[in-house]
Amino acid sequence: MRKFSQITAILLATSTAIPAFAQGADSREAGDASVADIVVTGLRASLRNSAQIKKNTMEVVDSITAADIGKLPDPNVGETLSRVPGVQAYRFGGEASSPVGNGSGLTIRGLTGQTGSRVDGRAYFTAGNREFNVESASPGMVAGIDVYKNPSAEHIEGAIGGLVNLRTRKPFDFKDLAVSAAVGSRYNDLGKELTPEYFGMVSKRWNVGDGGELGVLISGSYAQSFNRGDNTPSVGGTQFRRAIRGDSAEYAANVGTGLNLNPAYVGRSDVTYLADVNPTTIPLANRQSLLSSTGVQNNISQEDYRRTRKGLTAAVQWKPNPTLEFYAEGTYNYYLYNQHYRFLNATDSRYAQGLQTTAFTIDEALANRNSNGGTNDLLSGQRVTGGTFLNSTFTTTGGDEHRRYKTMILAGGVKWKPSDHFDANFDFAYIKADQYQDNRSVVLSPAAGLTWNIARSLGTPEKVTITGPDLASPSTWVFNNYGNGTNQVWDDNGVSAAIDLKYSFDDYFLKDIKVGGRYATQRDHYYNYNFGGKNLTTNGLALAADRSNAISVNSMADLIEGSPTNFMNGDAGYNGGYLVFSPTALLGDNVRNRFPLAGIQAEDSLSENVLSRRYFSEKTYAGYAVADFAFLNDRIKGNAGVRVVKTDTFVRAMNRQPGTTTIIPTGSNSSYTDVLPSFNLTGYLTQNTLLRFGYGKGITRPDLGALNPALVVDVNSGTGSIGNPNLRPQKADSFDLSLEHYFSPVNYVSAALFYKKIDGFFSNITSCQTIAGASTPTTNLNCTGSQYFLTQTVNAEKGTAKGVELAGQTFFDYDFMPKFLYHFGVVGSLTYVETKNPLTLNGQRVNTMQPLTSKYAYSIAGLYEDDLISARLVYTWRSKAVLFGVTPNPIDGRYIGSFGLLDASLNFKLPHNFSLALTASNITNKGADRFIGEPGLATGIERQHFVNGRNFGATLRYSFGS
Repeated sequence: MRKFSQITAILLATSTAIPAFAQGADSREAGDASVADIVVTGLRASLRNSAQIKKNTMEVVDSITAADIGKLPDPNVGETLSRVPGVQAYRFGGEASSPVGNGSGLTIRGLTGQTGSRVDGRAYFTAGNREFNVESASPGMVAGIDVYKNPSAEHIEGAIGGLVNLRTRKPFDFKDLAVSAAVGSRYNDLGKELTPEYFGMVSKRWNVGDGGELGVLISGSYAQSFNRGDNTPSVGGTQFRRAIRGDSAEYAANVGTGLNLNPAYVGRSDVTYLADVNPTTIPLANRQSLLSSTGVQNNISQEDYRRTRKGLTAAVQWKPNPTLEFYAEGTYNYYLYNQHYRFLNATDSRYAQGLQTTAFTIDEALANRNSNGGTNDLLSGQRVTGGTFLNSTFTTTGGDEHRRYKTMILAGGVKWKPSDHFDANFDFAYIKADQYQDNRSVVLSPAAGLTWNIARSLGTPEKVTITGPDLASPSTWVFNNYGNGTNQVWDDNGVSAAIDLKYSFDDYFLKDIKVGGRYATQRDHYYNYNFGGKNLTTNGLALAADRSNAISVNSMADLIEGSPTNFMNGDAGYNGGYLVFSPTALLGDNVRNRFPLAGIQAEDSLSENVLSRRYFSEKTYAGYAVADFAFLNDRIKGNAGVRVVKTDTFVRAMNRQPGTTTIIPTGSNSSYTDVLPSFNLTGYLTQNTLLRFGYGKGITRPDLGALNPALVVDVNSGTGSIGNPNLRPQKADSFDLSLEHYFSPVNYVSAALFYKKIDGFFSNITSCQTIAGASTPTTNLNCTGSQYFLTQTVNAEKGTAKGVELAGQTFFDYDFMPKFLYHFGVVGSLTYVETKNPLTLNGQRVNTMQPLTSKYAYSIAGLYEDDLISARLVYTWRSKAVLFGVTPNPIDGRYIGSFGLLDASLNFKLPHNFSLALTASNITNKGADRFIGEPGLATGIERQHFVNGRNFGATLRYSFGS
């Protein structure tokens, strides 16, 4: 709460210091000759455009406008959006990104995965998803971004969190000829690699015929970024242990019998065996001495993330006369996420020398939400914090992931204004989206009889020292197995046709009426080709314990590489250098050709996993009507409207008939209609002080995969999953109240309250179900008889999202300020959000947070701009957040700790329309570290520490025309 109060004080202090001088600021923006040296370009122009969009739109909207052509303030669109009040972006691999590669990775007002994606107002999606993965967008192609928090009825439906609209440039945005070009590079100081960036745009307008105009624009961009990801994933869970010292009678009694303890440690007071224990079998009074080793056994993981973005936009506008315009335009995004990973995976022994512990309480609430009811009993009172784990073992994993996205939209239409009162627009669009993911790896195992002593000391990060055979020697390792664990393809397309009509009135309470309709489709084909378990041995069988069928790494040393030797810059104790199968050697058919006995299929003829195939088709029919009104001499303005949308969905899965090997397609149709009213009202307390109220009803449709009617069961475990083609959209009634004051066209301060009442949160539930014709499970821990324990997504509960947003921006160009301060400015925002999604976990009713949502978040930036230089220093901070979702047992869960990022940019105007931009990202080298537990039941025990390094960039830019 201290963070919240501090930033609130900053924003309010800024706002209260300015009102008496607002008139002076307005006069300067109007062109006061006394301050002619303050030129409205660059940062100031960008902030002005964003402020005017916010002020003049009837809805609740925040915008970011590029400071120049091809120049968003960040190298990643997701990072730019994280500066917007109420918007948070998941961070992975050194950049803002989607947590699973699909969707935007954005949280708007506490709602995760419930964001609508638009490009120039049209629906835009990544293959396999309803959202567009904004990390894949090329920043140079974006003219601006609008975030609609509570969209009105004229917007395309489909997101209760909000809409993100990416605006691209059009030729009529410019007066005549405009040219822009940029070349630059970025450098990661941990990975020590330099990557290129290029951008180019040309736009031209011509006069044609009698009063006609023609405009053509084309732009393209290419950008590559490289980040390192050094991290230390460790085990969660309770990991209950009972300590048996080597010099105890119990240890001696269990040598050769019982626990079969190692006789070499008999009588050793410095060696302890950590035996499994069930605390419920121990008297409550004796549990204080029980141990937990949660978070102890961490691995050494080193990952390289190479992201390649390509963008292309083209647009043609033709006005044969002032009342008629024809247009055609297209946008293409290509994004390749390529990850190389090198893991050193430890299996700690149970023999710890010099065991270190500290007091740490695990009670039933932390372990299982006190699922048994009654008192919240203690389960263990200590945890392991260090020691040397004797005769432990390692494996290494070398892997490569390629995840490629292509999204293209082609659109055309006509705008007609036959009179001053009537406007008609028709728009047609075609979307093509593809996605391909290929993740393959090879595991190396140690040669026969090799073990290591691993000394651990818990901290942030955990310190590790390894003693034993040389991890960098080929003779230490043998080949084990190969797998292409993820190999999947999405193939999507869609069309839309929309018509919008507007009739305006003169001097009436009713200003205009807008009506329209839209027809749209989305189709998704999904295919899966993954496989695993291909043994890299002399006989194609599993690797023998005595390594009798092993192939030594020495025999094919060209396939191997060492991990970097600056792991976490030395902060984790061990610096790296262990051997892994080279990620680049995994590509193509190389592994197949080098290991002919492994039975690996050729890359271009892999067998499809037919049971995973699915098809999705959806058609929507929407119509809307909105009336804009104003009264009291326009002191009160607003609109009221309704959108009605009918959704028809067909889904098909491939299921195996229970008890047989026959695979048959299983299809299902569903249809539903939603009525979505909206109402917005703005009162002008003064010309520049606005009080807004907004109401809207919205929907978020289910994920494509959640609708898939697939049934998958495991007869061995008695578990499975079942799709739900009858899922309906989540619905939300959203209420907004905001107060905004504009001191000038650039400077403003605002405060907003929001409340969303949500019906039908998507939730995964598990239940015991009988499956006709299915065999009785071999093991059935959760159900009885022939029932299976199935997981299914349902419209489970009613929930809420509510919060506060404060925002403000100003340059200090006020009459009472010294003139040298006129060039300085500040932009700040603060969000408090609280979400409640009730779930039943372990039999307990729990109000869970939405994943990836921080209760507190703020961003504050210092600005400087004069005729030659502009600079920005921005710090963005967020509090703890649940990682991917709340778990039934909190001790199994993961949360992201509080962290902040510091970024900076410096721009120089050079002669002859050139400029130079220097950037620095993550200056303090912070990562989104993960901890055991969940907010509210936070343990403070780090489960995965991240170091990504700092990024530095330089770009030379040329711009001509406007």
